[in-house]
Amino acid sequence: MDQPIKIAVVGSGYVGLVAAVCFAEIGHQVTCVDNDQTKVDALRGGDTLIHEEHLPELLNRYRNDRVVFSTDLGEATRQADAIFIAVGTPQSETGDADLSYVEAVANEIARHLDSYKVIVEKSTVPVYTNEWVRRTIERNGVDRQLFDVVSNPEFLREGSAVEDFLHPDRIVVGADSSRAAEVLSAIYKPLTGGSYYTRQNAIGGRLDDQSPAPLLLTSTKSAEIIKHASNAFLAMKISFINAVANLCEAADANVEQVARGIGLDSRIGPKFLRPGVGYGGSCFPKDVAAFRSVAEQLGVDFSLLSEVEKINVEQKKRFLRKVRSALWTLRGKRIGVLGLAFKGETDDIRESPALDLIEMLMGEGCSICAFDPAAMDRSRAVLPESGALQYAPDAYTAAENADALLILTDWAEFASLDLKRLKQTLRYPILLDGRNLYDPEAVASAGLSYVSVGRPAAHPVRQGEPALV
Repeated sequence: MDQPIKIAVVGSGYVGLVAAVCFAEIGHQVTCVDNDQTKVDALRGGDTLIHEEHLPELLNRYRNDRVVFSTDLGEATRQADAIFIAVGTPQSETGDADLSYVEAVANEIARHLDSYKVIVEKSTVPVYTNEWVRRTIERNGVDRQLFDVVSNPEFLREGSAVEDFLHPDRIVVGADSSRAAEVLSAIYKPLTGGSYYTRQNAIGGRLDDQSPAPLLLTSTKSAEIIKHASNAFLAMKISFINAVANLCEAADANVEQVARGIGLDSRIGPKFLRPGVGYGGSCFPKDVAAFRSVAEQLGVDFSLLSEVEKINVEQKKRFLRKVRSALWTLRGKRIGVLGLAFKGETDDIRESPALDLIEMLMGEGCSICAFDPAAMDRSRAVLPESGALQYAPDAYTAAENADALLILTDWAEFASLDLKRLKQTLRYPILLDGRNLYDPEAVASAGLSYVSVGRPAAHPVRQGEPALV
C-alpha cells in the first residue's frame, strides 16, 4: 500500500474541501484549515456547505478521522509534510487576481516552519506567484532549506469536482526542485500508479489501474500559466460558439448542426461547443481577466481575450432582446425562470448569467418567479424575495400563469419537463431556452412557441403550415 502523507489544506471552499476529502480518499491524513469557525463547526458536523456529487459520502466517511477541520494553521503547518494553499483569489477592480489571502497564508505558514515542508499553490494564481510566496516566506527569516514552493493547479468542474480530482485528465506539478517533485509524486501515486482504482469502494470514473492518471512535471512558471491558459481557452471556445450561433441566426442555419460538424474534427473536439447565454462561475470570468492583465503587465498584446469577454457580455443582452421580441413589451410581464446557478449540478451563483438576466428583466419592469434545484438559498441571499421576485418550489410553479418561461441553467431535470403540462400552466405558451435543451419540433408539437440560441424559432403546427418558421 502507498505510504500516507500528512497534508494540510488551507481553505475549505470548492477547491480546498474537495482536495481535502479526496486526499483522504486516496489514503492520506489531512487537516483542512479555515479561519471561519462557523464553517469549521459545520464541516465537523457533516455539512458539506456546497452542492457536489460524492462529497457528502466522502465527508461522512472521513470527517473527524482521516480529515480533521481546524482553525489553527500554525499547528497544521507543524504537523504537515505538504501544505496546499487553496484560498480565494478574487478579481480586483483592475482585473488582477487579488493575492492578499495567499500572502496572508504564506506569512502565517512562515511563522511556524520548523522542518522541511512543501508549500503548494492550489489556488488559481498568475505566473510569478510562486516566486512571491517564496520571497514572502524568506522575508520572515525562514531558512531557504526548510521549504520549497510548488504549483499544482486544479482543473475541477463544479458539479463533478470529486470525480475530476480522482479521474483527472492530467495532474500538473510545477516544481523547481527534485525534492519537492518527489513529495508531490508520492502524494498522487495512488492515482498515477493506479492502486486507487483497484479498491472495491473507489469512486468510479473513466480511469482504471491499466490507464491511470497522467502526471506532468513542469517548471513552476509553466504550471501557473497552464491553469490560466486552460480556462481562458475554454472560455474562448464558449464565446466562439456563441458568436457562431449569432451568425447562424442571421443566416437561418442551425448552430447545433454546425457545432457537431466542428466538434467531430479530432483537432477541436465537441466539448465546450454548447451555445447559450454565456459563461459564468468562479473561474472563467476571473481567470480570463487575470490572464489578460498578466499579459498586459508583461507587455504582451492578448486583445483576443478582450473579445472573449465582450462576446460573453453581449450574449446576455442578445437573449434579453429575444425575450422582448417574443413578448413585444416587457413592462408588467410575469416571467417564469428555470435556473439560478451558473451551470447545472452546482449551487454556485457566482457570475451567473441567470442572475444577470433576472436583474435585467426586473430592470425592464418584469416580475419574476424562479426555481433552481440547488441554488435557491444562495440566490435569496443576493436577490431577496420582493414584489418583483418570487422563488418557486418547482419548475411548474415557476411557470404558473407566466407570460413566458425561460430556461437559463442546464440542469438535467429541465431537459425532461412535461411540455404539455407546461402549455396548460403558462398564460401564454412561450418557452425561451437559453441552453438549447430541447428539439424545436418536439416543443412545437406540444403546442409551445420555442425560441433557443442559434436555431430557427419553432411554433405550434397549424394546418397547412410547417412547424419551423
